[in-house]
Amino acid sequence: MEYPSQLLTHAVDEFAKLPGVGRKTALRLVLHLLRQEPARALQLGESLIRLRNEVKYCKVCHNISDSDTCSICSNPQRDASTLCVVENVKEVMVIEATRQFGGLYHVLGGLISPMDGIGPQQLQIDSLVERIRQSRDPQNPQPMLNPPIREVILALSTTMEGDTTNFYIFRKLAEFADLKITTLARGVAVGDEIEYADEITLGKSILNRTLFTDSFAKNGK
Repeated sequence: MEYPSQLLTHAVDEFAKLPGVGRKTALRLVLHLLRQEPARALQLGESLIRLRNEVKYCKVCHNISDSDTCSICSNPQRDASTLCVVENVKEVMVIEATRQFGGLYHVLGGLISPMDGIGPQQLQIDSLVERIRQSRDPQNPQPMLNPPIREVILALSTTMEGDTTNFYIFRKLAEFADLKITTLARGVAVGDEIEYADEITLGKSILNRTLFTDSFAKNGK
């Protein structure tokens, strides 16, 4: 489709680069913005620029944050002995929406996928191991504020990449003999991605989580 303005073409091209946005939707969004007051478009632009320039990643769990430590990690009411490992920030939001989990998170930043050139080194797996090791350090200066991590929940998508990442992490955590490693109950169907699971199903999967070794055996691996 030919557009009457190069400025319009450029704006549509940029919007169409967003995931799930085709050129027709991009055109509707751009024309909508053109119908708004100039201040509205400026406000949108400024919020995106501030987001890109000022957003931080939590130094503890790697979640998106406005400060060096996110509101979840800094909340003393959370159960710091239970750690939920997720693929991306989206999964933190989805699980929080269920209101069925009161522990802390660790965001990997993706899944192991050799086909896409993503190996363990590109993910926050080493920092996960170190985080657990530090929590169990007998020299821990604040054991009441930072109790040992006793359970790790592998809340990754039940895809080939998710299962591969689960098993890799399970092997990496083998050094912690008394660490409980669990995974979501299979209320989340095989092949599903966590972000698309409904809140009730996901909430039940968290509450009814099983030992990773049991899940591993049932799948015949």
